[in-house]
Parts: sequence; C-alpha cells; structure tokens
Amino acid sequence: MTPHSCFSCSLPLPRSLSAAAVLLAGLAAAPVARSADAAAPAPASTAPASAQRAAANAFNPAISLILSGGYTQLQRDPASWRLAGFQTGGEIGPGSRGFGLGESELGLSASIDPRFFGSMTVALSDDEGAAVEEAYAQTTALPAGLTLKFGRFLSALGYQNELHAHAWAFVDAPLAHQAFLGGQRREDGPQLRWLAPTELFAELGAELGRGETHPGAARKKNGAGAWTLFGHLGGDIGASQSWRAGLSLLSARPQGRESSVLDAAGNEVTHAFTGHSRTWVLDGVWKWAPDGNAHSRWVSLQGEWMRRSERGTLVADRTGLASVAPYRATQSGAYLQGVWQFMPGWRAGLRGDWLRVGTVDAGANAALLESARHDPSRTSLLLDWVPSEFSRVRLQVAQDRVRAGVNDRQVMLQYQMSLGAHGAHSY
Repeated sequence: MTPHSCFSCSLPLPRSLSAAAVLLAGLAAAPVARSADAAAPAPASTAPASAQRAAANAFNPAISLILSGGYTQLQRDPASWRLAGFQTGGEIGPGSRGFGLGESELGLSASIDPRFFGSMTVALSDDEGAAVEEAYAQTTALPAGLTLKFGRFLSALGYQNELHAHAWAFVDAPLAHQAFLGGQRREDGPQLRWLAPTELFAELGAELGRGETHPGAARKKNGAGAWTLFGHLGGDIGASQSWRAGLSLLSARPQGRESSVLDAAGNEVTHAFTGHSRTWVLDGVWKWAPDGNAHSRWVSLQGEWMRRSERGTLVADRTGLASVAPYRATQSGAYLQGVWQFMPGWRAGLRGDWLRVGTVDAGANAALLESARHDPSRTSLLLDWVPSEFSRVRLQVAQDRVRAGVNDRQVMLQYQMSLGAHGAHSY
C-alpha cells in the first residue's frame, strides 16, 4: 500500500474505480516482492547505502499519527441533546463546549508475509483513553478476487462507516449514523469480499461478528451476535466522473441493549431492549474532477438512506420501575452532502440531515417513554482549508434542530495534522 497523506483521502482518488480495483489486486503482488528482497542473499559491501537502509527497514511497520483538536461553541447545553424516540447508543451528540483535544489516531501497518497484511489503529482521547479502533489481518493472495479480513475492523455497511473519522468530509457523523449505528460501527470477526473480474466495479461482501457495538450489545453467549451483507457497483463516466452505489443489510440480536433516555416526566432513565434489529442502508457517491485531475477543482456528492426495524421486548426504567412490555419500531433517516474544492487547498460543503421517528409501538410502556412526535433535522455548512497533504483546518457551522422546538447554532473549528506514512483509504 503506497504511503499517502490522509487528507487527500477525501479527494476523488484513485482516479477511477477501475484503478481502485487494480490497486486491490496490487496488494497481492507487493508483499511478494518484499519477501523476495528479504530472501535475497546478503548484500555485498559494494551495495548502495540506500539499498542497505531499505533492507534494514524492510520489517519495520509504517507508523502514522493523526493529531486532532479544536474549539466548539454550542448555543444550547449539550447535556440536553438527545434523539427523542430513538433507542440510541455509542458516541453521539455534538460533544463538549470550548477548546479541547479531539480523537487522535495512532496507526501501525505492514505486510506480514507474502500472504497477509496487518494494520492496527488506536484511538486516543481524554474521555476514553486508548481504545482499539481497528486491529486486523487481511489476506493478499487469495484467488478468484477474494479477500478475507479478520480481527476488529470498521464495518463496510454503507459508505461512510468504513472511513476513519479524520477522512470524513464534515467534522461529525450524520444524524442517521448517530441514531442507528452509534456514530460508527466496528465489528469483531471475519469479513469476506469478492471483487468481480469485470470492467465495471462490482463487489459483494459479508461480515460475521460479535455484534457488540450499536445496534448490538455485549453478549455472554457463544456464536455470532450480528451479520452484515453488502454489495457495491461503480464505474467511470468519461474521464472526469466516477460513481459508486451500494446496498447493505445489518442484522443484530441485542440482549439487554441499554439506552439512556428521558421518561414522560423528563427524568433520565435507562431502557433495555432485547430482540431482533435489522438495518437497511442505501448509499451513493458521485465525484467529478476535470479530466480526473483533482489538484485544482473537484466536486463530490454523497448520500445514504437508512431504515431500521426492531422487534422484541423493552424493559422501561431498568433500575426503577423495570416495566417489561413488547416493543416494535420502524424508523428511518438520511443525509445528503456536497463538497466543492473551488481552488487548490480550499473546499466548501453543505450537508442536510433528516430523521423520521416513524412508528413506535411500546405497548404497556408507551406512557413511560418520552413523547416522540418530532422528526430531528440539521443543516451544516463547511469551509475546509488544506494547506498541504499533511495538515487541515476546517470550520463547520450548523443549525441543529434535533430537540423539538429548539434551534441550536453550533460552531466547530477543527485542526488535523498527519505525522508519518498513512495508507490510502478506499474510494
């Protein structure tokens, strides 16, 4: 994998999805070449010094560090931010007011041998300390277009979930990701992908995992707690445009999944859901750059639609009344965003978010749940300055209408600095 600045990951690179397929195929060849170098006889004393240094570093992993932080100004108290009517979890909300460190990332990656590639990313933050975001091995030489990844990884559900947070176009996750995926979904287990041998980019994949992250929950049983199926199609339109579309399905069986919510009287309580959760995701991306050259100008449009259905039982006010009743809900959400690089290093963006509370049938617990008659929404504007491949400063201003009858003007100023080599993200 070619060392690559992380902040160009959001650019329309590689130039085409066909090129992306070639790069994937190239993963198999690169480690073989390195192994061949390692197995070669010891260099003669006349070998160039640069070659000797390369040989000495052949087994050192690539190390990268993303430093992140900034300033957040919120018109309303972030403690009152919540998605009423949704059973939520994970890391959601606008964060804290004032200056602060964001989530920095430390990454290690290397080819292991001719058959495997390995990568680990640790998220560092004041709130949670160090947490393993990804730690996986991936095959590089399976036949027939197959790739197997195993360990902990960002799920390929939809489009944005698989990208590291520093590669997102906007500072925070879309509302649909926060409501249905807890911000970003990780999975522990295996993932199998198949890349079709066609000129049109076509990919199918499946994941089987522990299912602990939202909408799943911690398990105390053998077996898998969740599975995901996904498929992607993509291609080029002339020399300047490319696209990708996908459909994904996540199925989870949470047991006692806790959500901190308000009851009908406005008191904060904890509900626990046990049952079956299914989430459909439809995603699409279109990118334009003149003749495929993204240095000066480019445009990117990206959107995802999610629909979640849950059926089971809900324990309302788990530590108080502990009222148990059947629970059924069907809810949806979407976002659409566009980013325009209008001159080298400068980008502007606009994003719209919508959530639909849908139908919620809590049976005998209906009177204990917070009223859910408001459909949350948000509009965000972005100004992004990327002075080099290794630094980025962005300003995001949002009108947040998540709370019924409340407009929250949010201003977020964020810096991101990249140290060391960083592998390229997917299209």
